[in-house]
Amino acid sequence: MKAILYIGHGTRSKKGAEEAKSFLQRVIDRVNIPIQEISFLELTDPLIDQGFKRCVERGATEITVVPLFLLAAGHIKKDIPEALEQISRHYPDIKLSMMDPFGVQGEILDAIADLVRGEVETITEKDSVLIVGRGSSDSSIHRAFAKIASGIGTRLGTKKVSVCYLAAAHPRFLEGIETVSTKATGKVIVVPYLLFSGLLLTEVMQNVRKRKRQEQDIYCTGPLTAHKAIEDLFVRPLIASEV
Repeated sequence: MKAILYIGHGTRSKKGAEEAKSFLQRVIDRVNIPIQEISFLELTDPLIDQGFKRCVERGATEITVVPLFLLAAGHIKKDIPEALEQISRHYPDIKLSMMDPFGVQGEILDAIADLVRGEVETITEKDSVLIVGRGSSDSSIHRAFAKIASGIGTRLGTKKVSVCYLAAAHPRFLEGIETVSTKATGKVIVVPYLLFSGLLLTEVMQNVRKRKRQEQDIYCTGPLTAHKAIEDLFVRPLIASEV
């Protein structure tokens, strides 16, 4: 029997965990696969081994792992495969496969542009956009964000698009936002490239609110899953796998 095991990152933020579970429950409700379970890599229960075991207990003979990650970095290339390899040793008869993360897709960039326009009615060439990534030591992340920055700039009609990171890569967020703010000749629009609320998004929002209080013309979009296109993008390949 087919099963899907969703794997999110996990967070210490109760709000972020609830958002992730709510998002995945909406996905589950739209996908006609008999067994679907939610799990997380770290920090949030149930963890991967718990979710995997639950699939097996419900009768799964074939499990498709669906990572709830934006880009392919260390978690996708190393952490999740290693966890699954260790777990699958106890279930040698279970057929196991894993889908790719979102990657850089035009529909995601379109959704981001919509979120920006929802936050800022008018965007001009003078305005600056700062994309804030989670960060990774994987060099492919920098190439991915270069494509993201280019795509966002094209959609919003501005060449002033910069990238910074919250961890594990440079420039870091505080440096990035200070540099952009110092050079800005128009509005500064901060775009967290994050799916859900959590401690990382809270850090970004707090800094933006502080700058607003200092009368800077600055704005910040919310998590990417605020746009329904992200849910649709996630669901589409799962519906295709139903047959």
